Amino acid sequence: MDGLGRITMQVMARFNLPPGDRISVARGADLLKRRSAADRVEVALVHPDGSKDVILLPTEAAGLIGELLGKMSTSGRVALLEEEAEISPEAAASILGISRPLVRRRMDTGALAFRRVGAHRRLRLADVLALKEQEAPVRAALAALQADTDDLMAHGL
Repeated sequence: MDGLGRITMQVMARFNLPPGDRISVARGADLLKRRSAADRVEVALVHPDGSKDVILLPTEAAGLIGELLGKMSTSGRVALLEEEAEISPEAAASILGISRPLVRRRMDTGALAFRRVGAHRRLRLADVLALKEQEAPVRAALAALQADTDDLMAHGL
C-alpha cells in the first residue's frame, strides 16, 4: 500500500502525501468540511474495467476523512494512533507540549496514570489526550496573559 507504513505492533499508521497531490486533497477536505447534515457522503471505487463499487460513509467517518485530508494538505504527513496505544513519557511530552520532567511530575502526582514495563513508564494515549483537554483552558488563559504582557512591554508600560 503506497504511503502506508506500520510501526511496531501496528499501533501507528503513517500516511505520506506527495506534494503534487496537496491541492486536490485540500479541495476534498474543504468539500467535506462544508457539507450539510442532510448531505450523504459516498465513496466510489472505479475498477479498470469501468465498473464501480460505491459505499455510503457514516457521518463520523466523513468528518474524520475531512480532518485527515485537511492535515495532509498542509503538512503532507499524518500519523494515527489507537486511543488504547501505550506511549512513552517523551511522546506524551510532545503531545502535551511540555517537558519530559513535567510529564513525570504529573505521573508522580497522580494527574497522569501510567504503568511500569520493567524500568520504563508507559502511558495510555487516551489518558494523555484527556489531560491535554483538561489543561486546555489553563493553557488558553496563560497564552492570553502572555499576549497581554507582551503588548504592555511593547508599549513600554
